[in-house]
Amino acid sequence: MHTHSLSDWQHDHVFLGVGHDRNERRTWIVVGVTAVMMVGEIAAGLIFGSMALLADGIHMATHAGALAIAAAAYAFARRHAGDRRFTFGTGKIGELAGFSSALILAVIAVLIGYESALRLTAPTPIRFDESIAIVALGLIVNLLSAWLLHRDEETDAHDHDHDHHHHDHNLRAAYLHVLADALTSVMAILALLAGRFFGWLWMDPVVGLLGAIVIARWAWSLMRVSGAVLVDAVPAGDTARQIQQMLEQDGDRVSDLHLWRVGPGHLAAIVALVSDHPLEPDVYRQKLLQIPHMSHVTVEVQRCGS
Repeated sequence: MHTHSLSDWQHDHVFLGVGHDRNERRTWIVVGVTAVMMVGEIAAGLIFGSMALLADGIHMATHAGALAIAAAAYAFARRHAGDRRFTFGTGKIGELAGFSSALILAVIAVLIGYESALRLTAPTPIRFDESIAIVALGLIVNLLSAWLLHRDEETDAHDHDHDHHHHDHNLRAAYLHVLADALTSVMAILALLAGRFFGWLWMDPVVGLLGAIVIARWAWSLMRVSGAVLVDAVPAGDTARQIQQMLEQDGDRVSDLHLWRVGPGHLAAIVALVSDHPLEPDVYRQKLLQIPHMSHVTVEVQRCGS
């Protein structure tokens, strides 16, 4: 006779992404590199008397802060992964950090646009040589950081056949912050070169406005996808239809279905089923667990009275 304890029927609620630890390590590396570059730019701005460098250093500080939020979210989610206070685990902490980062990106876009508009009407003197050198160094740091983070994104996408359920929005938020910084650096270099050799001072605010528009679009896209996960929107794709087709093969009917994402690469579902000849709920549950990314399933079965 086999006896079972309650623990034999329990399961964990750890819904972290496959590359969680790797992404956390590399995000902390990028935080450190960005912070060092930020201090260097602010110091250079004060030494050379360049407002452009000082402003870029302060601007980089906001990105360093956002990257720190992303890294802290990874650490918090890992540390509390088994904490029972979180009903469905800590897999969505990254979505919260990603949404927060999107808001910071949006604020940065507004500030860049505002500052650029002011400079269109009142150009400020620029020390071109020093500014170009420091911004070029910042661009190299940003491109290195972007490569480091984007390599993780590509690895996750390749490992899981580019499935959108595996997208780590926290990692993408960190990547977009670094990419936004790289974009503003490229545009700043182009504007500084145009001002240095052709006297086109108006180029600086114009490229600033263009950069603000691009960053605002990135912010909106990230806010939309991470926000959808936070409010438990039905994930994109055909998983819901696949669930219904799988359960309705033998004449049973799905009367209620809740499907949502609980972490990168993890979906959860609650299904209510009506049947003339119902089977044990675990039979249906095991069927659904065969669907890719389905990590947590609850099934309720009701006998049809008629």
